[in-house]
Amino acid sequence: MADIDKNEVVAQLNRILESELAGVVRYTHYSFMVFGYGRIPIVSWLRAQATESMRHAEEAGEMITSMGAHPSLGIGQLLETHKHDIGDILREAMENEREGLALYEQLLGMVEGRDVTLEEYARTMVHEEQRHLWEVDKMLRKPGDIEAFHS
Repeated sequence: MADIDKNEVVAQLNRILESELAGVVRYTHYSFMVFGYGRIPIVSWLRAQATESMRHAEEAGEMITSMGAHPSLGIGQLLETHKHDIGDILREAMENEREGLALYEQLLGMVEGRDVTLEEYARTMVHEEQRHLWEVDKMLRKPGDIEAFHS
């Protein structure tokens, strides 16, 4: 860990922590706003995403305290768009997943080749966030569409 800027890494981990906590709130809120025939599986998926965001927040907090630092009590940005169509919710989720992916990629850039544990953590999270993006992309496609969704 000698080759990393501890303050910079902790600051990034705190941004990740705050973003993931916002994800818990956001996905939970989205789950309340789903109506119609597809409600049950979509609500289940959204609540699973909220649970996963909580797990990610816990991991970031544990990394911070393992480094001898103090985790933030803040929460990332929460905006209410008042758009509750499933497509709108998924497009918002896609944008938030992109922002989360960028945070983890930035962390990876800070620690790559310098700290194995932090690098593995960052790589794992980049992988998970990218998979989330792919899943949301597939959910936004019309049945039978093969081409990736473009927002």
